[in-house]
Amino acid sequence: MKKWLGALMMVTLSFGLLVGCGNEDSEASGKGDEASSGKELKLAHNLSEDHAVHKALVKFKEGVEEKTDMSVKIFANGVLGSEKEVLEQLQSGAVDMTKVSAGALESFSDEYSVFSLPYIFESKEHYHKVMGSDIVQGIYQSTEDKGFRGLTYFDAGARSFYTKDTQIETPSDLDGLKIRVMDSPTAIKMVELMGGTPTPMPYAEIYTALQQGVVDGAESNPTALTTGKHGEVSKAFSRNEHTMIPDIAIISQKTWDSLSEEQQQAFTEAAEEATDYHRDVWNEAVAKAEEESKEMGVTFYEVDKEPFIEAVQPMFEEAKEDERIAEIINGIKEMN
Repeated sequence: MKKWLGALMMVTLSFGLLVGCGNEDSEASGKGDEASSGKELKLAHNLSEDHAVHKALVKFKEGVEEKTDMSVKIFANGVLGSEKEVLEQLQSGAVDMTKVSAGALESFSDEYSVFSLPYIFESKEHYHKVMGSDIVQGIYQSTEDKGFRGLTYFDAGARSFYTKDTQIETPSDLDGLKIRVMDSPTAIKMVELMGGTPTPMPYAEIYTALQQGVVDGAESNPTALTTGKHGEVSKAFSRNEHTMIPDIAIISQKTWDSLSEEQQQAFTEAAEEATDYHRDVWNEAVAKAEEESKEMGVTFYEVDKEPFIEAVQPMFEEAKEDERIAEIINGIKEMN
């Protein structure tokens, strides 16, 4: 009888151990799905709902919801804070995704500074070819240790100088002019080399700064003249097209790691679809902005870019002192 009871206990114990191990294996294999299944993700940005990037983010949201059982709630118009504040919330886990200019990511990874180098892209075709390459995928992953990674890019157009009434034909025309720039070391250096006085400030402050003469000009794409109403106080747009700095959609590394491989693939596909959609919407937005700006009294000037290109060459020499940056620059140039 004792032998029979002992054997029964051993069988029961063995069965319990097998069940326990089975549960552990099940939990480990389904961790990503269980952590994210049915979850609502927060996506915040500081643009208006009629902006081309917002429309593309809506497209991304729809793609995620179609391909997974998760949902995405978009907070537009900076309701959750400035670009910098939302970035901090994303790192802390309060926000899952956001959109920022690549220039704002320089402080997190030197690799992003390549996008701010003037005339790094030879043409719009070259730009899109590079942005869809493995080079950029590597840059996206360079901030994983900072708590986030890139998902995709959105074309933010070519940036040029615009002022109250001064046509900028050569770098010497910038002498003595205070030009608003993003808070980017590369943008600051660029304007200095061209002869202007760089003045970093938030985008939301540009209109008043132009109106009150705090700055003499700014640099951005033509949509700033209409969506930011800068065309009301700046009438000379000089198309020197010094940079093509993309907007980057980023996702919290914590959120990304919580996704299963299938979910990560779905997010990647939704992001790529959003970028393709945005390209057409953006081109329409720029054409419309130029038309409306002319009605506001803005004059667009064509500019010989060569003097500007020559002025900023020291930036490339300095950037290439870093082996990794030199590798990226050379890879981009080879793709032209």
